[in-house]
Amino acid sequence: MDGVRLALLRGVCQLPAYVAAEVGAFRDHELDVTLEYAPTAWAVPERLARGEVDFAVIPWTRVAAAETRGEGLVLVCGSGCEEAALVVRTGCAPDQVRRIALPQEGGMKDLTAAGLVESLGWHDAETLRLPSGDAAILALVGGGVDAASMVEPWATMMVDLGLGHVVRRTGDLWPGAPGCSLATSATLVETRPDVVERMVRAFVAGARLVEHDADRAAEIGGRHIGVAARHVRGALQHNRPDVDALRRSNAIAAVLELMQRRGYLTATPGPRFLDLAILDRVQRQSAAA
Repeated sequence: MDGVRLALLRGVCQLPAYVAAEVGAFRDHELDVTLEYAPTAWAVPERLARGEVDFAVIPWTRVAAAETRGEGLVLVCGSGCEEAALVVRTGCAPDQVRRIALPQEGGMKDLTAAGLVESLGWHDAETLRLPSGDAAILALVGGGVDAASMVEPWATMMVDLGLGHVVRRTGDLWPGAPGCSLATSATLVETRPDVVERMVRAFVAGARLVEHDADRAAEIGGRHIGVAARHVRGALQHNRPDVDALRRSNAIAAVLELMQRRGYLTATPGPRFLDLAILDRVQRQSAAA
């Protein structure tokens, strides 16, 4: 067994990892995986770059930004897809939105909101910038804002509880856009490609179970996320993890262009932050089998 530290967040985009851990897919591939749950995404890339964790499922946009700073992070498998949603509080029409809660800049929740605000007519709305996605959700629940950007299963939960309604999703702007994805360091890809390949294989196995047994995946996800399984199951009707999401080059290019316009990137990231060679091999061998 090779010991591996995997940093995760909380959301439907992380389901392949939750499932792989619970059904034994990591151990099947001789990986002794320790799961670490981060309170928010923006702090994880630095831990990954410093070697404090070996893998992470984080927004691909943060890996792209890290590449421009020379931090040597690499995306090796897709996971989240069209994952963000704009939710408006119950009783408020979209044209009545005056205040929007957003988490830290640079993630898909923030970028989705930025790309959709104009189409929704929210030109003069005030933005409340908060330190995490959870804080943005609580601002909406607490009545401090009229709308908030969030990922699943939180958007479905808000609808289920009668607290809000979804007005737009990432897919309305960038169809097939990737979200949180499996990342590691370029150093690990170079020095331990066998470990990276086994991690990708286990991750893909987890994603397949999500696809083929959504009820079981929802039960597992609910325990890790901390919400009722019914909210996770409902969320899977709107978006499911997709290991091929990072192949959507048009969506990636559009998001990178927006990041540059908003000043989130100081330079255009080179191609090194995306390496799907191992995923290609895993999928070819699976198809041949």
